[in-house]
Amino acid sequence: MEQQIEKTPEENFDLIQRKAKALSASTMIPKDYQNNIPNTLVALEMAHRIGASPLMVMQNLHIIHGKPSWSSTFIIAALNACGRFTALRFKTTKDSCQAIATEHATGELLEGPLITLEMAKAEGWATKPGSKWKTMPDLMMRYRAAAFFGRLYAPEIMMGMHSEFENQDIQPEGVNRVQALLMPNNQNHSNDSSSPDQNPEMTE
Repeated sequence: MEQQIEKTPEENFDLIQRKAKALSASTMIPKDYQNNIPNTLVALEMAHRIGASPLMVMQNLHIIHGKPSWSSTFIIAALNACGRFTALRFKTTKDSCQAIATEHATGELLEGPLITLEMAKAEGWATKPGSKWKTMPDLMMRYRAAAFFGRLYAPEIMMGMHSEFENQDIQPEGVNRVQALLMPNNQNHSNDSSSPDQNPEMTE
């Protein structure tokens, strides 16, 4: 029997890099990965971690506000395909939604956090310009309920990431902090008598 020789980490990385180079040359993958070996390497790593097809990961991984984000349909598909739960189902009312599934190992009914339209308004999700919460609230509640269920019961699939719609709904805190810091400075600067614009004696 032929003895199998284990590859070193360097050899493994070289093999993955060659795969990434070959994939990135394809015109059938999203443009963010075409001729972009680093992005393709990241997609291969994530596909390996969650046991998914690299092409599926590249098609469903989006960058929103500089953060990698899963498409909501991918989250539902990944939860349904992981084998730990029955297919995801949704308990809905006119203004609320909750994702549920039964765990195969224990037979326990797992219930995700309740998502409501009141929550969407309180968190500011429904008030952003162009928000889908205004036109498709039922679908958005289901998508958000699935994402919350995934982070609670299958964090290894979510990998700590949010869905694309979640990151679209989240206002980058850095922008708010910068604006809050700069506005007083600008106001103070405009009222500062030592400013050349305010003190003609200091200008030539």
